Amino acid sequence: MKVLLYTENLKSIGNSGLGKAIKHQKRALEDNNIDYTTNKNEEYDIVHINFYGPKSYFLAKKAKKLGKKIIYHAHSTEEDFKNSFIFSNLLSPLFKKWIIKCYSLGDYIITPTPYSKRILESYGITRPIVAISNGIDMQAFERNEEKGLKFREKFNFDKNDKVIIGVGLYIERKGILDFVELAKRMPEYKFVWMGYSPLAASPKKIKDAVNTKLPNLFFPGYVEFEILQGAYSGANVYIFPTLEENEGIPALEACTSKIDMIVRDIPVFESWLINNKNVYKAKDVNEFEILIKKLINKEIPSLTNEAYQVALDREVKKVGKQLIEVYKKVLNEK
Repeated sequence: MKVLLYTENLKSIGNSGLGKAIKHQKRALEDNNIDYTTNKNEEYDIVHINFYGPKSYFLAKKAKKLGKKIIYHAHSTEEDFKNSFIFSNLLSPLFKKWIIKCYSLGDYIITPTPYSKRILESYGITRPIVAISNGIDMQAFERNEEKGLKFREKFNFDKNDKVIIGVGLYIERKGILDFVELAKRMPEYKFVWMGYSPLAASPKKIKDAVNTKLPNLFFPGYVEFEILQGAYSGANVYIFPTLEENEGIPALEACTSKIDMIVRDIPVFESWLINNKNVYKAKDVNEFEILIKKLINKEIPSLTNEAYQVALDREVKKVGKQLIEVYKKVLNEK
């Protein structure tokens, strides 16, 4: 069995959550000794497609004519397309029709969570759909106090500074507006948002948010991997104020790093991040503010050890075994 792992526009999406998911797929296949290629001109038995662009669509059409098996990885839905860039809400119905057309070419569809599986089924897609986590590289995000100190040094934070971090693109859906509001409300804490996307495609309110001038608010943009690792180890609290996700890889990174974490209370997290058990959840900016203060002041217990178990269940080698089962099933079907 040989797998063609195909991702259109990999260079432009390499630093996104999708880019991380693809790295995890490669690692998972390598760890499980599965032969794969990223070169579409090589021979293969199964094509595993990670994107919904026209090149991916026509590759799937060609593969079908050649009698190859097709797995479409559904990383995107109409719901997470909205509130992402200028005109995204206007275009979302067309986007939905297009991804249905793409995904329906798959003999099997993989999507990251039971939540995103339910969304795809609600679209009327009749192909088999299975939920498999994007996974997490446990070694890459193990807690590292030395890297944590380097993170603090980079931003000139001392050991007494209380630091809140967020990770994501510059888009409304990621909760960036609430992040800025929290920084305004809590000037006694430092707020650092890591991640980047071109502001030229962003609505004015996002541009204004990123350009907010506060002494305790930092937008360093895309940071080196070592700094990101250090942030999870060196900050006090990670918050994920996202309004919509299909999984949310930064949450898995935070689980692995054993940093106190608060996520927004949205459906995607309901089956695996459990409020007051392995994570804290906030419905709005007011609840985020309350929980941040409680964690900083140690008024509520840390749940980092419990969150670490969530990451263990989604370690890339385990994800690889699940992928192999799907590959085998697809190959054996007539």
